[in-house]
Amino acid sequence: MTSDIKIALTERFGRMTASSGSRWEPIMGYSRAVRSGNVIAVTGTVGIHADGTYPPSLGAQAQRSLQIIRAAIEALGGKIEHVIRTRIFVTDVSRWEEVAEVHGEVFAEIRPAITIVEVPRLIDDAALIEIEADAIIPG
Repeated sequence: MTSDIKIALTERFGRMTASSGSRWEPIMGYSRAVRSGNVIAVTGTVGIHADGTYPPSLGAQAQRSLQIIRAAIEALGGKIEHVIRTRIFVTDVSRWEEVAEVHGEVFAEIRPAITIVEVPRLIDDAALIEIEADAIIPG
């Protein structure tokens, strides 16, 4: 469900920035995504709901994270098909197949470069995954 994802756009220093309203964005001074020219960079995105809760499973968190990423890219004029790279950070890499199933559904035909790395902890104890994405808009 992406209808609950609200993206606010702001021009900053000649770039367009997208904010998803994350509580961490103003504290750390970052944007959910930034578009400079035809490049969109999406920051690490955990699979959190608008109410601050997390889906219970790793796969559901991956799906939610990719929904937020898609919303940010689309708000900046891109499409999920423009993604050329994803980076995935998980707290248990032995569960990579749960992530692969979701990532594969979204990117089956797109086939971006990908990295998956195990980390000891993410920004919130309930977060099991964080995904970054880079997109290049053709033309």
